[in-house]
Amino acid sequence: MTKLSVNINKIATLRNARGGDVPNVLQVALDIERFGAQGITVHPRPDERHIRYQDVKELKKAISTELNVEGYPTDSFIELVLQTKPTQVTLVPDPPHVLTSNAGWDTILHVDFLKEIIRVFKQSGIRTSIFIDPIPERIEWAQKTETDRIELYTERYASLFPADKYSAIADFIIAAKTASSCGLGINAGHDLSHKNLSFFKKNIPDLLEVSIGHALISDALYWGLENTVQLYRRELNA
Repeated sequence: MTKLSVNINKIATLRNARGGDVPNVLQVALDIERFGAQGITVHPRPDERHIRYQDVKELKKAISTELNVEGYPTDSFIELVLQTKPTQVTLVPDPPHVLTSNAGWDTILHVDFLKEIIRVFKQSGIRTSIFIDPIPERIEWAQKTETDRIELYTERYASLFPADKYSAIADFIIAAKTASSCGLGINAGHDLSHKNLSFFKKNIPDLLEVSIGHALISDALYWGLENTVQLYRRELNA
């Protein structure tokens, strides 16, 4: 079964727009769990423009499903992860000023850096994942970092899907086969939605987890949060 981890950054963005605690990030996370999601994802950035470091600490104490913390491994991020000990840390190569993640790691160029960071997390019993483009050579080098998993960056799949879903998925099938042959677990995320999720899952049979935020939270404005979480769960199991 592929797990659904819901990224709640957009909930925190809405809260921060007015200050205060509405919507309550922790309560929304607990509700998302109750509605059937198997994980919560957050991506704290240094300016705390959405998820705050304190949110991460409170979420770790309160939720009962898996917590996945994404981000670039700055000193402050590493300290946060080691303090909270989430189920999984996903390393993303995005500098502080970018709006959203827009590329995967060049694991060939950064293999030594990633290996050093991953060793620190694994010594604390934290599962590791690397955000990566569907490029077989980079996936093979990801294995050298000793990461547990990769997270396939699916923006290209989502953008090509409306025109030709078979062309859109082709590189990801090859990437997934490469990852499996290297003994790496496979996650996926970025721009996955109820429109393209089922087809992706059917073609990536070893998919362990998807992380979805923007599309799911946007759909919830129309269909309600409970219905939307359950819809995405059905799409994964269709």
